[in-house]
Amino acid sequence: MNPRVYLNGKIVESNKACVPASNPSLLHGVGLFETLRVYDGRVFALERHVERMKASADKLNMPVREQIERAADAVEEVVETNRLRNARVRFTVTPPGQMEPADEPTLLVAGQETAGYPQELYERGMTVYVCTDYRQSRQDPLAGHKTTSYFPRLLVLRNGQDRACGESLWFTPENHLAEGCLSNVFIVKDGTLLTPPLDTPVLPGITRAIVLELAEKARVPCEERPCTINDLLGADEVFLTNAIMEIMPVTRVEKKEIGAEKPGAITKLLAEAYRQLTATGGS
Repeated sequence: MNPRVYLNGKIVESNKACVPASNPSLLHGVGLFETLRVYDGRVFALERHVERMKASADKLNMPVREQIERAADAVEEVVETNRLRNARVRFTVTPPGQMEPADEPTLLVAGQETAGYPQELYERGMTVYVCTDYRQSRQDPLAGHKTTSYFPRLLVLRNGQDRACGESLWFTPENHLAEGCLSNVFIVKDGTLLTPPLDTPVLPGITRAIVLELAEKARVPCEERPCTINDLLGADEVFLTNAIMEIMPVTRVEKKEIGAEKPGAITKLLAEAYRQLTATGGS
């Protein structure tokens, strides 16, 4: 059966979903999106994703508030219509186009079943690439926002994949660790969990925030502070977070081994706590 998507108030077959040729995301990469997980038919952390999109829309002066208000119901409708059980769902909003008569803003929701990343990656850990030819700057007005202007990240990610790495890590002009193309980064050193602060700048990841909450509950010391390449390479443990990969151990930074080149104790502790949270439907 052809998957069905939500587009501006209607459920339609995905191959029949159309947006105007003047759509700002199509022409200029102007739009916002969120990707989230469905576990056993339950959408995880939906309201957190909606609130993050609202904050970005306000900060970027994007007139899509009405569409974002509809997103939660639209996501649930797509999950129910497609009978999704364990899936990834993306909702995207774009502002009005500039053609006359003016186009309306767009809300598109699509989902598909997923098993996530291969289990063997969680068992042996991921290898990551350090990007040295692009820097993430505070002066970038899109930094810290999940926008549809994603091509630079995909290029950097491809550079890592060409070197057999699963993710590429960005740094700032000040040589501080920022984030991955698709993920937030955590370091464990001497029993303390470290992650770059949001003003690095990095995306305020939903999974990132949940991990910090889980760490606090588990009484794992946490610090949000600037991190350097030496912090990364000298870490006892490193892991990545996003909604799809959840908590992904990193056991090599290119050719440099991390820890004992296997997932560490704190990584496994938090990963298990996260799995329990998703299994019970909490967020």
